[in-house]
This record gives sequence, structure tokens and C-alpha cells, in this order.
Amino acid sequence: MSGDRTTWSAVDRYFNAHLLPADPLLESALAATEAAGIRAINVAPNQGKLLMLLARMRGARRILEIGTLGGYSTIWLARALPDEGRLVTLELDPRHAEVARANLEAAGVDGKVEIRVGPALESLAALEAEGDEPFDLVFIDADKPNNPNYLASALRLTRAGSVIIADNVVRDGRVIDPATGDANVEGVRAMFEAMAAEARLSATAIQTVGEKGYDGFALALVTRDP
Repeated sequence: MSGDRTTWSAVDRYFNAHLLPADPLLESALAATEAAGIRAINVAPNQGKLLMLLARMRGARRILEIGTLGGYSTIWLARALPDEGRLVTLELDPRHAEVARANLEAAGVDGKVEIRVGPALESLAALEAEGDEPFDLVFIDADKPNNPNYLASALRLTRAGSVIIADNVVRDGRVIDPATGDANVEGVRAMFEAMAAEARLSATAIQTVGEKGYDGFALALVTRDP
């Protein structure tokens, strides 16, 4: 079998069949998101479970998600939280937020989740001004041109031991092209430059293939407080 997208998707289905039991609540969330006409750019099921496992391994009590979409990854992350845990998710589009609220309620995790609607940078500034406890895990999955700004905010909203994850960092391999002219690629590259220059971070990145194609994610540990 050749290493093409058909094979990658088949391998994802194999993994999911063995390691991800059928979950009607998550499947319903995906169906409701599709029915609302929202683009299917959510994480894949095995990626969603990876987020949940990373949050559990960290023992996260407070999670920040930048980019809600229909709430699929939000549900995975919220399931990692203890009963008293809290997840704040930021979404620009009010229609997306409405669909996400319904999905979170149907999944039974709405009591742990707060959706803030509006430009993420404004919501992040508000969170900083509120001065609440730092977040244990931050998942960045929104507009890529703002990735370096989201990373900077994440650093201000976390502490030593916190984990920062950024999705969609390979861009079908275009991340290595400095002259692409694509604002999404440029945002990802600027984020990597900021990660490399930040003394508080120890980071890596992983290329992935699967039903979502050729992409990857960055994973960073905050190693010390400011």
C-alpha cells in the first residue's frame, strides 16, 4: 500500500476502531456542526483523544482553548477536567458559539465550560486583566496569522509546568517555505521563531498524517515563571 491520503485515513480508522469506542455524543456534535454549515476543520477523533490524554497527564484543572468552532475539541478537553475544573474557550463567530453551546450541553460538559465570543485577542486581554489563576493547558487552534500573538498571551496566562499546544503547524509542508506569501504559513513560522527565542519554553513539533491530511502540532512546556 502506498503512503497516500487514502492509506493515512484507513490507518486512522484502524486506530479508532481499536482505541476509541463508539461515542454517540461526539458523533452527534460532529453531525450538528456539519448540519449548521460549519467547515469540518475540527481535530480528528484520535487527535481529540490525544488532547484529552495530555490534559489528564498534566492534571489540568484550568484549560484555555483559542478557537471553539463547533465545540468538538472542547468536549474532549472538558472531559479531562475534574468536577471542579474549568475550561474557557474563545470563539469569534457567534453562530459557531451557538452551535458549540448546544453541543456542549448535549455532551453534558456545559457546566465546566465558558464560551467567550469576540476577537480572541480582546478576550485574552480581558482574561489577563481579570487576574484569575493561571491555566494549566492552552490549546491554540484559531486564525494562524495571530499565532505569535496567541502564544504571547498564553505565556502571560500560564505558569511553570503549564502546557501549550498549537495545531495545524505543518500546512502541507509549506511551513518550510519563507516566500509562500500565505499569511497562515507566515503566522506559524513567526510562532516557531517566538518559541525558539523564548527562554521560558521547552518545545517540539510533530508532523502528522491521517484523515486530516498532512499537518502537525507543536507542544511546549512552560519551564519557569516570569
